[in-house]
Amino acid sequence: MGDIERAVREVPEGLELRVWVQPGASRTEKVGAVGDALKICVAAPPQGGKANLALIEFLAEFFGVPKSSVRLVQGQATRRKLVRIQGVTLADVRRLGRASA
Repeated sequence: MGDIERAVREVPEGLELRVWVQPGASRTEKVGAVGDALKICVAAPPQGGKANLALIEFLAEFFGVPKSSVRLVQGQATRRKLVRIQGVTLADVRRLGRASA
């Protein structure tokens, strides 16, 4: 879970998560850390915003929040993105880490 904690920052609305996205992967999954970002592979292609939508869906499911609580703040057309997740705290991230360990 340390890989997620390095990539996250608490903000008043919830969390901001730095991610590195690899579109067109064989499956959608969290891979690990790449520098100060969390690497997430998504099966969707990058064309037409499909990879961004797949990322939002994946993060919403991972953190247990509605898709409307996950917003792409930066990086709409790049692999490096900043995502804001409302209603999640750093303590929630730590609990997720212990549950998945």
